Amino acid sequence: MKTLAQFLLSLFISIITLNAETKMNPSVKIETNLGDIIVELNAEKAPLTVKNFLSYVEDKFYDGTIFHRVIKDFMIQGGGMTSDMNEKNTKAAITNECANGLKNDRGAIAMARTNDLDSATSQFFINTVDNKSLNHGGPYGGYCVFGKVTDGMDVVDKIRTVPTKNVGHHGDVPAQEVKILSIAKVAE
Repeated sequence: MKTLAQFLLSLFISIITLNAETKMNPSVKIETNLGDIIVELNAEKAPLTVKNFLSYVEDKFYDGTIFHRVIKDFMIQGGGMTSDMNEKNTKAAITNECANGLKNDRGAIAMARTNDLDSATSQFFINTVDNKSLNHGGPYGGYCVFGKVTDGMDVVDKIRTVPTKNVGHHGDVPAQEVKILSIAKVAE
């Protein structure tokens, strides 16, 4: 027969183990040439989107891409273009999970897409301000938020203020390259 102390210790270990096994919201580190950004992904509210994003992370798809679109009082966008402004080949588009209750507030990471609601593949953006018009039910149909910056908003703010230029038919391209050196899961 267990003593009360043994029972409580056993219960405590079980709870810790259960919490570790059910941690659903992994974090990633976006390492850029201007500093690091830590993002907590919300797998509970955007499971398809987080799974898709992490599949690109695991494939090292983002390594060496750039933030190719920077609009100071809107967002910084990356995850699909090379330094020479060529778009990388992606996996199939995913279903838009914009009705998940998460908002395009400052620091939220969301999927970029075309006018087709279900066209997101690899590209993402980090909101630099609250962008209510991008939320579900807004005039643009909704952009799926799937996480938030938990550390490194100073780096986001550094990126958002870089001078931009036009490159071919692309506008708002940083005049000096803002490179994504790597994106990797943060060890738990």
